[in-house]
Amino acid sequence: MKRAIPVLVLTVAGLIPVWRYAPSTDTSSTTEVAEPASTPSTSSSGGTSNQVVAGSTIETEKGPVQVEVTFDGDRISSVRMLQQPNHPQTKAAVPKLIAETLTAQSADIDAVSGATITSEGYVESLQAAIDAKPASSSSSSASPSASAAASQVVAGSAVDTEKGTVQVEVTFEGDGIGAVRMLQQPNHPQTKAAVPKLIAETLSAQSSDIDAVSGATITSEGYVESLQAAIDAKG
Repeated sequence: MKRAIPVLVLTVAGLIPVWRYAPSTDTSSTTEVAEPASTPSTSSSGGTSNQVVAGSTIETEKGPVQVEVTFDGDRISSVRMLQQPNHPQTKAAVPKLIAETLTAQSADIDAVSGATITSEGYVESLQAAIDAKPASSSSSSASPSASAAASQVVAGSAVDTEKGTVQVEVTFEGDGIGAVRMLQQPNHPQTKAAVPKLIAETLSAQSSDIDAVSGATITSEGYVESLQAAIDAKG
C-alpha cells in the first residue's frame, strides 16, 4: 500500500500540465499587407484631395527610371523621382523634365538633349502614372468657361542684374501657380541651366520662397524679385 502512494503522486503530477492547458479561443490574427507601388494613395487637406501615384519602373540602358506623381484634383502638382540612373546627364536633365511636366500638365514633353534615353524612360513612367490615376468625379462638372475665368496671366517687373535683365510671366490657376515663363533672362549657360530648376521649385512651393541655384545666384535673386512682383500684382 505504501508503494502505491508514490505512483499515485507521480500520476497526478503528470496530469497537472494537461489540466492547466486550455486551447486558445482567440482565433483572430493580424496581417499587414503593403499596397503595390502603382496603387494610388489619397490624402485630403482643406477640402482638396491629393492623389499620389507611382509610375511603372522602366528599364533603360542607363538604368531604371521611375517617377511618382502627386495630383491635386486633375492637376499635376509635383513629380518625384523614385529611381533614376546615377549619371551627370540624368541629374541635369531631371529638373528640366519635371519643370516641363508641371508646365505641360501631361507627358507630352520634349526629351532633354544629352539625356534622350532617360527622358524616354521618364515619359513612359510618367504616362503610366497618369493612366493609373482614377478619374476625378468633379472634373466633368467644371465648364471650360469657368476654367478660363479662373486663369490669370501676370507679368512680373523687369529686374536689371549684373548679368542682364530678368523678368517672369506667371499663369495663375485660381490661387495656385500653374505655369511660369521667362520673358527676359541673361544669355548665359548658368542661367539657361538654372531657369528650369527655379521654375520647378516655384511650381512645387507655390510661392517665391525658393532657394537660389548654385552658380546662378544673381539670376536667381532677379527671378525671385520678378516672381514676387507678379504674385503681388495678381488681383
